[in-house]
Amino acid sequence: MTDLALPARNGGLGPVRSGVPWTTALGNLLNLSGPLLVASLCVLAGLLGFTTYASYGSDAALGIAVGAAAVVAMAQTLILAARPRLLEPLFGGLDRMYRVHMWLGISAMVLMILHQQIEPDFERTVRETGLGELAEEAGEVAFNALLVLIAISWFRRLPFIPLEIPYQLWRFSHRFMGVLFAIIVFHQFFVDMPTRVDPSLSVMLNTFGLAGVIAWVYTEFVAPRLRRREFTVSDISRHGDTTAVTLSPKGRTMRWRPGQFAFFRAPDAGFSEPHPFTIASAPRPDGALTLSIKGLGGWTRRLPDALRTGMRVQVEGPYGRFDFRKGGARQIWLAGGIGITPFLAWAESLTETERRTIHLVHCVRTPEEAIGVETLQAAAARNPRFSYQLVATAREGRLTAERLTEMAPFALRDADLWFCGPKGLKDGILEGLKARGQTPRRVRFEHFEFA
Repeated sequence: MTDLALPARNGGLGPVRSGVPWTTALGNLLNLSGPLLVASLCVLAGLLGFTTYASYGSDAALGIAVGAAAVVAMAQTLILAARPRLLEPLFGGLDRMYRVHMWLGISAMVLMILHQQIEPDFERTVRETGLGELAEEAGEVAFNALLVLIAISWFRRLPFIPLEIPYQLWRFSHRFMGVLFAIIVFHQFFVDMPTRVDPSLSVMLNTFGLAGVIAWVYTEFVAPRLRRREFTVSDISRHGDTTAVTLSPKGRTMRWRPGQFAFFRAPDAGFSEPHPFTIASAPRPDGALTLSIKGLGGWTRRLPDALRTGMRVQVEGPYGRFDFRKGGARQIWLAGGIGITPFLAWAESLTETERRTIHLVHCVRTPEEAIGVETLQAAAARNPRFSYQLVATAREGRLTAERLTEMAPFALRDADLWFCGPKGLKDGILEGLKARGQTPRRVRFEHFEFA
């Protein structure tokens, strides 16, 4: 898997054609329940803020409303950053959960700006205290600092400018947000406000404020000790600009399903920040796993030279809901470049008794860039229902929907399409298939780049 900017990536559910089983429609609704839930909580906070302070004038009520929504949005941003596995099914995978995390952060930034522009004034209706003035000043500083950090996170790659904010600075901005949010919570607790109002809003904001701070403390100080497992590097092999790193467990083993991914870090090699990679191998009795790392970013280009056999590394996971076993009897697996990694794990896991008919198409620029060919050959030898085809675009031209239709051993409109690779490839193929009346029954895909 490629070096991705933000943690989020697995098991997105694409377009679904009418007439599919009711379980698919139910799954779609379940995947939307997470985004709807977080949005509803922000709206509820805003409505509660407005109605609670409506008697103090529309400006004051609106200022409180957007401020309340900002607090709830930021708290949920920190909660989702903790990667709660119980919530992952509500979003359809960790990738989609992190996309919601991103938009919550952007929404919080916009709401904070509005709160500052429509700041409620209760000086004539409340008795000011020293602690209240301190809370007000602290909130002002924290709001401004949070705006800067959220902007850094949002604009990591500056538009129209060949300049990228260093990953270390971006990562620090994320880690420091919890401190600033704690100051916002202090502001919420102690700023001078009218007392003769319904306490429901305060209870809601205090609850979310504490939950956000607790989630940040857990993410930064508790989760690393509980979630990370120790591994050692047992083998390193290079194939062009892709490096296969095999890891053996040291202590607790990790259980995963083919197609899932994990966060990898190598502090002994100077790579302390965790990066996500697909596990490119099926579960094995000894607990060993393989990561295929392509040098696309600075982190992934430097990593292979820094790793040594026997070096201790850490792995956190698994995550993701990309699982072909949830698909139908006919399946097309379409991979673009390093997007082959989840399909390699799937192919390795295929047994002689697998009854699904599966055809894999792997798009690469040149045949030399293809990885895992031995794994695919072994899978095809085990099970005649599995077949694969390599498309070298530099020699054969780009893959089109027409060519994919000709390659498939069955009608694509009767099959499920599983995709992992660049978004442009997916969009072009799906548009072409639709024009030809060959829209697949279901399309499941990986978010190839973090958002």
